[in-house]
Amino acid sequence: MHPSPARIRTARLDLVPLRVEHADEMAVVLGDPALHTFIGGSPADADALRERYRRILAGPPEPGVSWCNWVIRLRDARPPRLAGTVQATITPGANGPLAEIAWVVGTPWQGRGYASEAARGLVAWLASQGARTVVAHVHPDHTASAAVAAAAGLAATDVVHEGETRWELALRG
Repeated sequence: MHPSPARIRTARLDLVPLRVEHADEMAVVLGDPALHTFIGGSPADADALRERYRRILAGPPEPGVSWCNWVIRLRDARPPRLAGTVQATITPGANGPLAEIAWVVGTPWQGRGYASEAARGLVAWLASQGARTVVAHVHPDHTASAAVAAAAGLAATDVVHEGETRWELALRG
């Protein structure tokens, strides 16, 4: 399984494959230091994001691994605008391809269900691409992110990795 990210459409969102040109708008979207409370680091400026996006788009160094990254575009905003990101790292797994997913929605758009909608769209796309397991790692104090994982069909496990709880969904083959 070596998918390339394709546009994913949900009820209110377009998940658009990441491009370097998204860096300027995403620097604003991701600019609130509060977004980094659970993920660490600090906001990146547009130049740093352009460099990060170039590395991401060059692909992973490991054979058999795929990096799939999207920006979240709100169709209901006028004009449509970016509000966050979703991503999946797809690796070979014992029971078939495993996708580790993550999401972030900018502070002004939180609490509106956008992250849950984007995560559900991503999981459905991963299932259509042949993924067999979807996992996410969520800080135990990040209740909003836990709600997103649950909305996407994942369930918390007893596994803790680097202080985060592993959430998992087994997809049918």
